[in-house]
Amino acid sequence: MCVTCGCSEDGESKVTNLTTGEVDHHHHHDHTHTHTLADGTVMTHAHNHDEHSEASQIHAKMHGTTISLEQDILTKNNLLAAQNRGWFKGRNILALNLMSSPGAGKTTLLTRTIHDLKSQISISVIEGDQETTNDAQKIQETGCKVVQINTGTGCHLDASMIERGLQQLNPPLNSVVMIENVGNLVCPALFDLGEQAKVVILSVTEGEDKPIKYPHMFRASQVMILTKIDLLPYVQFDVQKCIQYARQVNPDIQIFQVSSTTGAGLDSWYSWLSQKVGDLQTLVNV
Repeated sequence: MCVTCGCSEDGESKVTNLTTGEVDHHHHHDHTHTHTLADGTVMTHAHNHDEHSEASQIHAKMHGTTISLEQDILTKNNLLAAQNRGWFKGRNILALNLMSSPGAGKTTLLTRTIHDLKSQISISVIEGDQETTNDAQKIQETGCKVVQINTGTGCHLDASMIERGLQQLNPPLNSVVMIENVGNLVCPALFDLGEQAKVVILSVTEGEDKPIKYPHMFRASQVMILTKIDLLPYVQFDVQKCIQYARQVNPDIQIFQVSSTTGAGLDSWYSWLSQKVGDLQTLVNV
């Protein structure tokens, strides 16, 4: 469960391999437990056998011990993320975590990127959504390998889900794995997946103040891609103010302005991506 928002309480996620049709279900086995506090208050809550440490933390809080549940969950996730990072490094794979609010244009940007670069870069995709394989099917139409992770009520991917997804995806050596996170500008920023870089995608239809409304997301990201710039004549959006806000939160963030429809600005994004792939090759050859 995500301590920040209480997601994933249904305790199930699934990984679908679009190539083989294989579906891997992951269940958290909960049981209900009643606990009586010192003042006589009776509380009923679920224990998760797969996340026993979380239940222990809840008990500790009930008995007056000050322990950070959030820290415990993130520490567990970060250990798995470190394993994923080593897995990527050992195979010379560039992994990027693509994050945005719903409808910002992640999938459209991703399919355009795959289509334009498929002769130069091998790209595989882990697609994250609460339900359906709709976006994964769109990505599969480009010819690239893709697995769908459905999080149920979960509002973000975590390192454990990525580990399971990679087992199904089996991306080739010396390639790129694009992880399209669940549409949400809050929780995905908190969870390290083992990626080399976080990329936040913001569309001009959302409002230029998103970087200061959701500062952790933009602070955690190395790249911001401003999408749908072909719509600028038709919406009220101050590009320079948006960039100012983003750099106010994160002075080092790299910003690209693109249209996945017209292709405007995509060359700069592609150059950055190709450079990152080239940097990995250089490290291998040193």
